[in-house]
Amino acid sequence: MTRIFALIIPAIFLASFIFAACKKVKVYDSFTQGAKGAIPLIVSLFPYIATVTMMTKLFEVSGLENALSRWLSPLFSFTGIPNEITPLLLVKPFSGSGAIATLSEIFARYGVDSYAARCACVAYGSSETIFYIGAVYFAGLKRKKLTLALCIAVFSYLLSVVLCCGLCRVL
Repeated sequence: MTRIFALIIPAIFLASFIFAACKKVKVYDSFTQGAKGAIPLIVSLFPYIATVTMMTKLFEVSGLENALSRWLSPLFSFTGIPNEITPLLLVKPFSGSGAIATLSEIFARYGVDSYAARCACVAYGSSETIFYIGAVYFAGLKRKKLTLALCIAVFSYLLSVVLCCGLCRVL
């Protein structure tokens, strides 16, 4: 099965190349034109990605993450979210790699079969790094209504976590 998956990407490239050759498209020239168009996009995205990365690190290093975690734990507990996954819920909207590290800590501390670990897995797998994706999507827009979009994304994220923890309790 692993060999099949290892061959999928080369097969897609080969099929694209053959299709382009049949249509008499200059593949190399088209590829370089596409790569040339990516450079301005990367330049326009860099400040947003750098800001999100720095803010994530500052959030963690300053102790704000721990303070906010302690402050929000009773509220999360009231909604059915285990206190143990509060750090994951705070870091996931900002950083995917930080969320993986937090998820690993939850596994090590509470065990992979615990209720907290099950909730953490479903919450991690069913969400995205909201602020990073927001920065990428809104970087190229002229009219930005980022605040409303982020508020809706955070609300739906928290609602999905409440629902996933409820499902984990039932299952």
